[in-house]
Amino acid sequence: MNLELTDEQRMLQTSAREFLARSCPTSRVREAMLDPRPVCDALWPTIAELGWLGLVTPAEHGGAELGLIELALLLQETGRALLPAPLFSTVALGARLIATAGSEAQRARLLPAIAEGKRRVTLALLEERAHWTEGGVTLASTPSGDGFVLSGTKLFVPDADLADELVVAARTAAGVTLFLVERGAAGVTTRRLDFVDQIRGLHEVRFADVSVPASAALGGEGCGWTHLEALFDFAKVALCAEMCGAAEKVLEMAVDYAKVREQFGKAIGSFQAIQHKCAEMLVLVESAKSATYYAAWAVANGEADAHPAACLAKAYTSEAFTRVAGEGIQIHGGIGFTWEQDLHLYFKRAKSSELMFGSPSWNRELAARVLLDGA
Repeated sequence: MNLELTDEQRMLQTSAREFLARSCPTSRVREAMLDPRPVCDALWPTIAELGWLGLVTPAEHGGAELGLIELALLLQETGRALLPAPLFSTVALGARLIATAGSEAQRARLLPAIAEGKRRVTLALLEERAHWTEGGVTLASTPSGDGFVLSGTKLFVPDADLADELVVAARTAAGVTLFLVERGAAGVTTRRLDFVDQIRGLHEVRFADVSVPASAALGGEGCGWTHLEALFDFAKVALCAEMCGAAEKVLEMAVDYAKVREQFGKAIGSFQAIQHKCAEMLVLVESAKSATYYAAWAVANGEADAHPAACLAKAYTSEAFTRVAGEGIQIHGGIGFTWEQDLHLYFKRAKSSELMFGSPSWNRELAARVLLDGA
């Protein structure tokens, strides 16, 4: 594993940070908490022009055909800024599944449109039990003529209100099958859920006898869970990169505040207790970045330990981000809990991200299964 970034990778990270500093200040993030669509619609064309939406898309479908490490570098910056747009759900979930599981016709129809910013896609997977397992998929899919009829409810669907298309995991007689469904199709309704993270909206999506053609099946009937398992390692690393960027931003905010906040005639940063907190936060951030980028390298190169590396990175980074966000609030004292401060936005993102793709304990269990089987 080469720890040195290339000039192109540095340029990608630097240009992303500069763009987000100009175009995505916290004031804009807060606007999106009230109404996400105007903010997203304003940012999305420029994001497409920058090539972010086709970063890991094959060149034959209009993408840059870069790798997971480049995507992680980009998402680290969008995590810092709490980008209020469905970049993660579109690129790391929807488009990734289309690229890996879709037919040539599906890839040709959707991937160029996604890269150009004309289509947004998300994944509808979880249901009432919120299990990240094959058995958790129970949404009914029954044959009907030349297609299927979908009936049931999906929960915690990220950015469903902003998506044009949904990749829906349903159960057929052959097993879990993925379907491409238009969000505006007859019988599809979405409702935003009250959730801790008000920036990345999570939704309930109901399917009331929604008819889809057989050509909407992604990756063949009964093959859905195989494709989802392959997606999870990729998506976990992408989410870890987001969390690393956000945690790093919290650390910077805490250090900056400690330099100017005075008690007893001294900046609180001169007190040993505050210095120790900041040092511990730095260790957590850097360790999370190390775990994330090792996992990114392992997944991108198909290493034997890619799956446990992704799971352990998700477990460690989730806990590190939550700890850093909490310590950042502690350093700010009482003002850290107020609505006017931005720290609560990062703490809420930490708690939300901690649950996505399974809790830390669940991911450690997944890693342990692999390690014990190989012992």
